[in-house]
Amino acid sequence: MTNPSTPAANGTTGKRACVVGAGPVGALSALYLAKDGWDVDVYELRGDLRMPGNKSLNFTKSINLALSERGISGMRAIDETLLKEVLAETIPMYGREVHNTKLPASVVEKRKEAGYQYWTEGEKQEYDCHGRFIRSADRHRLNEQLLERIAKEPNVRLHFNQGLKKMDLDKKVAWFEYSAKDAGENPEVTRVEFDFLLGCDGAHSTVRRLLQKYVRMDYEQTYIDTLWCELEIYPNEVTGDFLIHPNYLHIWPKQTFMFIAIPSPDKTFTCTLFMPQSRFDEIGDSPDGLIAFFERHFPAVIPLIGRDRLIKDYFKNPKLPLISVKCSPYHYKDSCVILGDAAHAMVPFYGQGMNAGFEDVRILFEHIHAHSDLGTALSRYSEARKPNAHSINDLAMTNYVEMRANVTSSIYKARKQVEEFLYDYLPMLGITTQYALVSFSNTPYSQVITHMKWQKRILNTVATALVFGAIGLVAWITWGKRFAGKGDALFAIAKDVWHRVWALL
Repeated sequence: MTNPSTPAANGTTGKRACVVGAGPVGALSALYLAKDGWDVDVYELRGDLRMPGNKSLNFTKSINLALSERGISGMRAIDETLLKEVLAETIPMYGREVHNTKLPASVVEKRKEAGYQYWTEGEKQEYDCHGRFIRSADRHRLNEQLLERIAKEPNVRLHFNQGLKKMDLDKKVAWFEYSAKDAGENPEVTRVEFDFLLGCDGAHSTVRRLLQKYVRMDYEQTYIDTLWCELEIYPNEVTGDFLIHPNYLHIWPKQTFMFIAIPSPDKTFTCTLFMPQSRFDEIGDSPDGLIAFFERHFPAVIPLIGRDRLIKDYFKNPKLPLISVKCSPYHYKDSCVILGDAAHAMVPFYGQGMNAGFEDVRILFEHIHAHSDLGTALSRYSEARKPNAHSINDLAMTNYVEMRANVTSSIYKARKQVEEFLYDYLPMLGITTQYALVSFSNTPYSQVITHMKWQKRILNTVATALVFGAIGLVAWITWGKRFAGKGDALFAIAKDVWHRVWALL
């Protein structure tokens, strides 16, 4: 099949693209397709989130999105105006604010009564020595902005409450079933013909499952021993302002579990409790058990949320699992490709899920534009994307340990200070921080891992040299005092040691 990116006389190529999933990655994919002249149909299992009452669980702002350079680049490459509109509704986060988990609730209450702007403050750990920042974005609002944008394209049609039932990738036909509550016992099934199908339907992707019938897909699915529960910190009832600093990601780390809070434009904080199943079992079904748990582990959080609201939200909201998915290849011939979480769902601890998905879209279309044949473009995309998608999955896993444990480690903080000093004052050495490469650049994820391994070897070598140099200096001073005025004897001892070492080589 030839590359369909040359528009026909009517402004489109006459080629039909089918996008499964109207989340952020699916919506951005539709925009890229529309700009390339495809006739685009987007099918979404759920209702239109732009309509009141359609905020299902997956459309809420749970685990707010952290927008960084890769996601920004994905939007910048296709629509600068859209990017500006999105950025205007985000909040800069310059780093982490790590809180003392033993701080008693009474201290927070006293700050509240004294009229402090922020009821509690922790240790601020900046993301970048040059002042760069990531952005907190409301998941629902960002998705809404993307849908509003693609709805303006005359060659894009949106279909909601349509679930993919089956597809024939050789004949390029898919069947969608009406999934709204009023569907009845025999819901309507729509047959859709396409030239190109993009699966952007999330971690539990139907497209990926059906794609496995056509390709010998390597597939790995991992559930980590951590569940998450969403909570919320509301604005100050008197001033209407944030209760804690809005320009930081707040962490209450407990080594094996943690509580985090991320700012939202409406002055609330979307909070997430990440814990192993055993910790949730420890709380049980009793409000007293919940309050006792928070008093023991996160006492300062209780006055921030409010005792009654904490009890209400904790027992109302589900405790959901975290999944990591690796697979390859991502395509079949010239007819289908999967993107975003459908291709590489990851745990949320690096804030790269959406960013990696937007990067998928940008890189996919770079390959499409670089090759005259769509099948070749998809093959090259799968080959190039696999090592990077797998790498960010691994990085996200390891960053959980950093967030819940290492942020309080003296060794971690010392290493970070050394890296940032060298990065800031001696950039010619090539030393940087892993966070800067992941969040503030478009360096391929696999190259980030390679670079950090090299950097670790260099820094370890330098550290070893400094240690032995210091030991040698102390020894030299000590020996100098001991053998003061006995230079010939000292030289003879050194010569003897040298000969003994040489004899062993």
